Amino acid sequence: MACAAIPASVAAVQALQRHTFTIDGSVTVVLSAQEPGPIHRATQDLLHDFTSVFGRSPKLVASITDAGPVAILVSSANSLPAGVPCATTTDTESFAFSIANIGAGLPARHIVCLTGADMRGTLFAIYQFSQSVLGVDPMYLWTDKQPARRTAVTLPANFARAFPKPVFCYRGFFINDEDLLSGWMPAAKGEHTGISLKVWDNIFETILRLKGNMVVPGTWIFPDDAQVDAATQRGLIVNQHHAIPLGVNVARWPKDVPYNFSTHPEILERAWTNAVAIYKPDQEILWSVGLRGLSDASYATLDPSVRNNDPLLGRRISQAIDDQMRIVRARFPHAHFVTDLWQEGARLMQQGFLKIPPEVSLVWADTGYGDMQDGGKVVAGQGAYFHVAMMNGQANQLSELVPVSVIQSELDRYIKAGATSYLLVNTSDIRPVAMTTRALMEVALGGAPSETSGADIAYYRRWATEEFGARSADALARIYPEYFAAPPLRASLLPPGLTSAGNVPPPPPLSNVPRRYGDQHYHSEIRNLILDRLSEHQVIAIPSQSPKWTEPRVLPVFDAQMRKALLARDVEECTAAQPRWDAVWRDAITAQNFVEPDRRKYYQAQVLTMIAIHRESNRALLHVARALQNDESGQNLEARNETAQALQALGAVEASMSAAEYGKWKNWYRGDWLTGVDRTRELVQAYAAHLRDPMAKLPAPVAWTGWEAYFHIMQYENDRSVDVH
Repeated sequence: MACAAIPASVAAVQALQRHTFTIDGSVTVVLSAQEPGPIHRATQDLLHDFTSVFGRSPKLVASITDAGPVAILVSSANSLPAGVPCATTTDTESFAFSIANIGAGLPARHIVCLTGADMRGTLFAIYQFSQSVLGVDPMYLWTDKQPARRTAVTLPANFARAFPKPVFCYRGFFINDEDLLSGWMPAAKGEHTGISLKVWDNIFETILRLKGNMVVPGTWIFPDDAQVDAATQRGLIVNQHHAIPLGVNVARWPKDVPYNFSTHPEILERAWTNAVAIYKPDQEILWSVGLRGLSDASYATLDPSVRNNDPLLGRRISQAIDDQMRIVRARFPHAHFVTDLWQEGARLMQQGFLKIPPEVSLVWADTGYGDMQDGGKVVAGQGAYFHVAMMNGQANQLSELVPVSVIQSELDRYIKAGATSYLLVNTSDIRPVAMTTRALMEVALGGAPSETSGADIAYYRRWATEEFGARSADALARIYPEYFAAPPLRASLLPPGLTSAGNVPPPPPLSNVPRRYGDQHYHSEIRNLILDRLSEHQVIAIPSQSPKWTEPRVLPVFDAQMRKALLARDVEECTAAQPRWDAVWRDAITAQNFVEPDRRKYYQAQVLTMIAIHRESNRALLHVARALQNDESGQNLEARNETAQALQALGAVEASMSAAEYGKWKNWYRGDWLTGVDRTRELVQAYAAHLRDPMAKLPAPVAWTGWEAYFHIMQYENDRSVDVH
């Protein structure tokens, strides 16, 4: 799909009769047997939507001649039945609604036409009809919002209209660090995926309802994992993320096999060739090219020759891209390519050390907090990789973190630059970031709001109205900005004047740019501080992103100066933030009175639990830091009291998470292996026991840096490794 070469014109909708009429569950849905499989799947969703609204499913027929007096015709432009004057469009993925009245030689019929310029345009026509006419929330699978039950629906006066092609060419989800999804609904035996195929189908349906056209279906996967083919069956383009170019699952690189493009290029080339050969000829693939290390590290970590040598590193990556394109084109001559400039990629591009072929869509990434890393250098034809969730030990895995204003302003900058070839949103587990995911996908489809002042507030009002009822809109339009402004702001992971040592993870990209605490930060900080205190600086880190046991490493130690500075800063920042969190909480509790009664469970999950996770985690970190200060100054009783209050705060976090596990969401947080609230509580309990009795049993001096999560996420792969032969 070469979006850039297609003109932006949209065919005008023909003049239509202006009278209106109603539809109900008695309509007939007409779908030709010749339409591709994804359209048939989407039409089944349409029938389900009719049942949700009218209590009955329409009859599905294959021909207009079998339709009743009122019919809904689903058709791509090149498959329209003869004699039915439906409006059509011509641009890629555009679609039209229209009404046709026919009667010559047939009983008179009113035909509601849902027509697409191509397959995905037709898919989008189906889902837009469900959203705008039937009132189906495009994210209902995650928000639990059911459409209002009705006896009939009158088509709006502006029903007949054309919908232009989307603003961004490629747009879709990256399901990344999928611990919650894996723990909530693991795959059934034999499904050959980490998450159940039913949930994967829900994810694909959501992307299509939001008018997305692609998916990166998981973090560390092989090209023949079941969800890859399932995405194709839904009509989605399959993309690979920046760490697995051409689909090579580098987290499963064979033991003792060199991963070095300088000394053993033939090994990597065989791995790339073998991965490409696994994909099926009929799958639509957007090929990711590039060169990173194992488990999402820089390639320089594995090749000493390019370490601290950016010009040579840039040449190696550029050479790898050329080789990868040659390998793909040998099997897929008309392939399209993209390269994501994640972390070191942005630096190398800005320095001029990367040479990207013009036929490769160059994609700038954000920092994980919504700030794009192009440094103002983005140009037409490029694209964006944007996080609304980010697993780095500091950002967000359980809650929203990126304000809608940042989404709108950064993407508007890209649109104005013409950098609309690609937009991938990292959603992690989707449910905790449903609001910002939808906001981003709306910009991907239709562009940023024309009126920028207050556009984020307008979005919050609309989101609140749709999800919680109109009476809640004013209150929540105030609460969301309060929420995003409440966390402490930190410019670096280390206090001023100190260098990286101890259990402090490396700073995120562009760490000099201030970052808000995410839900992971509180728990990483608590565990690092307590582990270091209880193990006397002998903390062992278990490698993450691999279920196979690999050699652990001893983390560097905190020295006395660093510990004192870290504790002082934690106390200062959390003390300042706690009143802000308390105020957000009070406002959210008051706003609950304006939420529609049948939406209060989701309000608990999307608003109250989200706030409680931050509010109480901030409180827990504050009390742990104070406890450690008191402990080191010999004030045991005070330290014990502070620890008890930290445990109360962590208990409140877990109680709020439990309240969000209603109905189908039972066990939703069972897979919280990355933020790890329960691990934090276990360590605080161990520290409390130590304060009561220094001879109490100590926990193993182990920092769980994600290993447990990826063990569960990837366990279905057993002992499979990348084929390098």
